[in-house]
Amino acid sequence: MKPSNWKLSTAALAVALLAMAAVAQDGGPRGPRGEGFGGPGMGLHGLDLTDAQRAQVKQIMAAEKPTLKPLMQQEMQNHQQMTALVRSGSFEEAKAQAIAAQEAQIHTQIAVERAKIDAQVYQLLTPDQKTKLAERQAKRTQWMQQPEQAGPPPDASND
Repeated sequence: MKPSNWKLSTAALAVALLAMAAVAQDGGPRGPRGEGFGGPGMGLHGLDLTDAQRAQVKQIMAAEKPTLKPLMQQEMQNHQQMTALVRSGSFEEAKAQAIAAQEAQIHTQIAVERAKIDAQVYQLLTPDQKTKLAERQAKRTQWMQQPEQAGPPPDASND
């Protein structure tokens, strides 16, 4: 993985962890109803979640936090080790390979955990909410496949 990908990956995971923490608290990043995020990769804002659905999402997040938090900490430690190696003045490729391999393993575990959370949250949605979410994700995918277009993704509106 290129160094710029490391930074991007780490930043994306940090944002996901912050999003999970925000949802786990009352409110969240998108107003008092906390509909800014569902699972780490699933934006639920604008889906008009019921109070019961929001409570269940918070419960899922709280249940998965003990699994995800140590993985995020391990990933951050690996990132710090790589940064220290780069700045040490005596770069050793074998050490970098070992750190990168461990980072990849942790990243895979995090991706699986996030998918597990997303799957649990998805099952809470009504058929109408699932349809709306699928439409939004299709628009976002289409937007991402056209990098020459400027502007925010279609679902980045301030609902």
